Amino acid sequence: MHRIAVLGAGYAGLPAVNRIARQTYRDEVELVLLSTRDRFVERPRLHQLAAGQPRPDLPLTDFLAPGVRLRIGRVERIADHALAFAEAPPLPYDTLLYGPGSTIDVTSVPGVAEHAHTVADPESALAIAAALRADERAEVLVCGGGLTGLELAAEVAESFPRADVTLVTAGMPGGWLSERAQAYVGASLDELGVRRVADTRITRVDEGQVETADGTRLSFDLCLWAGGFTVPQLATDAGMKVDGRGRMITDTTLRSLSDPDVYAIGDAAAVPGHWGDALAMGCRTGGFTGPWAADVVVARLRGLPARPFRFRYVHECLSLGRGHAVIQFLNRDGLPVDRTLRGRAATAYKNVVLDAGRWVGRHPGPFLRPRRRVAL
Repeated sequence: MHRIAVLGAGYAGLPAVNRIARQTYRDEVELVLLSTRDRFVERPRLHQLAAGQPRPDLPLTDFLAPGVRLRIGRVERIADHALAFAEAPPLPYDTLLYGPGSTIDVTSVPGVAEHAHTVADPESALAIAAALRADERAEVLVCGGGLTGLELAAEVAESFPRADVTLVTAGMPGGWLSERAQAYVGASLDELGVRRVADTRITRVDEGQVETADGTRLSFDLCLWAGGFTVPQLATDAGMKVDGRGRMITDTTLRSLSDPDVYAIGDAAAVPGHWGDALAMGCRTGGFTGPWAADVVVARLRGLPARPFRFRYVHECLSLGRGHAVIQFLNRDGLPVDRTLRGRAATAYKNVVLDAGRWVGRHPGPFLRPRRRVAL
């Protein structure tokens, strides 16, 4: 049989493997989903977990279509049409969907890995919650003015009102948003008591304090790092064509420029289009690449032409605690337009979007297209 391995069980990999399963027969295509854990992780909600809010347990087996085999383990290397593991036999493949995702970068600034916490995974988020419960009056320093930093600072300030929360950003907090959205973000953070130190770049993290580019030192009891994302080096180490951030470069059908049997999806893919050389990282983009790559793979197995990837940005969802949120609507290239949704309506909107992402993982379609034999 033709073995298709899908590396990564996030918002891209999970719908991809299930969508292929819905279009192929088990006696001709073997599907293997590879994950480092046996649970589906809602990364856009990890800041809630870090603030001590319970989240539902989501076993991956509850999401998988019949015929999909789940293999738990960390891939150490890609070579010779096989995925290699540290303490398990390699897994050969005929087609690979490469979607290992991204994680928070803790290596670019000295001391982050040793002295700061992140919301990179559920375990890290739970460690933050435990630290906050142990000292509810802690001086909390949140470093990073992107979506992760803003949401984390607001969530912690709301759930632990006695904590002293300061947000440190290299630019203006939410500076990429429209003026109306920026004003709402500022007012919400003020209401929650979050102090801001803007236009400040952190150059080092030590025990109990950070150092900034101008030599200023800011103290903390708990440092929460949200200073950007990085991707695994698997594609780079395998000799694949990657961009400056290590993301696998693809053609317009999501196929690797280095290997015709490899497709890249999610945050670890550099997909070209009218938006530029690569999509922005995040579930709002990566979740669209997985189902599209699934259709491309099935089409080529059937000897049919593959459709170039099509995508347009729609919105950016930013929650600021449980009572505040802003939805920034975007033009097709990802630039903000002068249209927003704010307040509790925006909170409800974001929850619908995230719930829909989880639903699509289970039910990615296609719903009307009949299953057909492939031309192996």
